[in-house]
Amino acid sequence: MASLNLISQIKGKNRVAEFALPRPSRTRPSRVGFKVFGSQSKKSIETEPDLSVTVNGLHMPNPFVIGSGPPGTNYTVMKRAFDEGWGAVIAKTISLDASKVINVTPRYARLRAAASNGSAKGQIIGWENIELISDRPLETMLKEFHQLKEEYPDRVLIASIMEEYDKAAWEELIDRVEQTGIDAIEINFSCPHGMPERKMGAAVGQDCALLEEVCGWINAKATVPVWAKMTPNITDISQPARVALESGCEGIAAINTIMSVMGINLNTLRPEPSVEGYSTPGGYSSKAVHPIALGKVMSIAKMMKSTFGDKDYSLSGIGGVETGGDAAEFILIGANTVQVCTGVMMHGYGLVKKLCAELKDFMKMHNFSSIEDFRGASLPYFTTHMDLVRRQQEAIQQRKAVRKGLLSDKDWTGDGFVKESESMVSN
Repeated sequence: MASLNLISQIKGKNRVAEFALPRPSRTRPSRVGFKVFGSQSKKSIETEPDLSVTVNGLHMPNPFVIGSGPPGTNYTVMKRAFDEGWGAVIAKTISLDASKVINVTPRYARLRAAASNGSAKGQIIGWENIELISDRPLETMLKEFHQLKEEYPDRVLIASIMEEYDKAAWEELIDRVEQTGIDAIEINFSCPHGMPERKMGAAVGQDCALLEEVCGWINAKATVPVWAKMTPNITDISQPARVALESGCEGIAAINTIMSVMGINLNTLRPEPSVEGYSTPGGYSSKAVHPIALGKVMSIAKMMKSTFGDKDYSLSGIGGVETGGDAAEFILIGANTVQVCTGVMMHGYGLVKKLCAELKDFMKMHNFSSIEDFRGASLPYFTTHMDLVRRQQEAIQQRKAVRKGLLSDKDWTGDGFVKESESMVSN
């Protein structure tokens, strides 16, 4: 079983960095300083697989994280998430001035598969939202963060934050959330709708120069690990992810929702969700986005491996997770943790028990004892189309050689005479 040895703790409230690792192009000490050492031991079939993970110095009982959104919108629901056993909770995104945030209703629309097995309605496979970030006063959210950390000091609480293009505003927001005792910060560089004119959300994540500048402000101020949440609404998601890491972030989270129009009501001829007969493009999530999310996360994981090697950066996979198998796929391509948001909105907080049980079943099937045993195991099998052509041509030639058998009388041997004869039989 792989063992995790934490050499130094993250720097922050009640934490002192004993051995800080250097980070590229940074002048200040790293917020994280730990190494992971792998040790091999015989696996016992009686031992339950270990789902715990240590990410950027933060220990979680399992890799399942509540993604930023309605499931982390207030104290009551975040407490419920901890009580149900989620590995960590990322609160709904906050900013300094909540008065700017005005939501509408209805703000969700769903896509269903064709009805089957006598069901009147098909399975929900797509979910669109036009919801904005938290509309609750910052002071209220900060008070609740503090209360949660007092009640759950050993659990991981992550603040999701987003601000306008204003260095002082970012610095103030970071300072205030860190004072509550939160364990890490996720930066929302990815919300596809709402206030892009203020250079918020995806407006930053889609502009590498702007992203680099803002990440510089954030990482010069933050004293806890910082994850940059990436938008999929971009040609090559690995490029802003690389910029975020080079600018001081400890981790990447991907993907946020995909810009979408859910559909048009063919009776009313109005778009959905309909607000007084009108709508606006929103963010698409749920099962239908899972293959797209896997592709984006795979791209980021390959970039991280080739650019940063074995440095202790983290990757959090997001998109259409409803089963332990969905989560295993993200981990197999390199994710340390897996976030769930829409899945909780459809199935409730108790979903984590099913996710853990199914992930353990997968691990038992392959005799994996820890998450690290299989994290990234599938990543080497992604290559280019030209390489696929080369590999197939080589394989065809090898198969032909086997079917042809011996090509010359000089190749006959006494020991393999029968097999050599059989290799040249046509049927």
